[in-house]
Amino acid sequence: MIYWISTTVLSLFLFASALSYLIHAPTIEGVRQLGFPDFFRVQLAILKLLAALVLLAPFFPLQVKEWAYAGVGLFLLTAIIAHHAHGDPIFFNVINVFLLLILATSNLSLIR
Repeated sequence: MIYWISTTVLSLFLFASALSYLIHAPTIEGVRQLGFPDFFRVQLAILKLLAALVLLAPFFPLQVKEWAYAGVGLFLLTAIIAHHAHGDPIFFNVINVFLLLILATSNLSLIR
């Protein structure tokens, strides 16, 4: 039960974030202001969609899911560093740390 709740919350974030990266003008501009090129924004959106799919679908092997967890963790850590370096409000990093905790909860409950 803990796995499905944490994984669903995480996957909803990944889907919403990916969609935002692709069509939401303020998000697109925000990614540019962080210094990332447009191709990287699109690449991240695609990888977020794939990670959400891998985490939610029960037929993917555990090793593939672990790669998805690692990728999402790397993305969240990179986001924390980028927002901090850019001088953004702490709110962004509080959300990212919260998402890291959800990621860890999902991962640990999958292993058990």
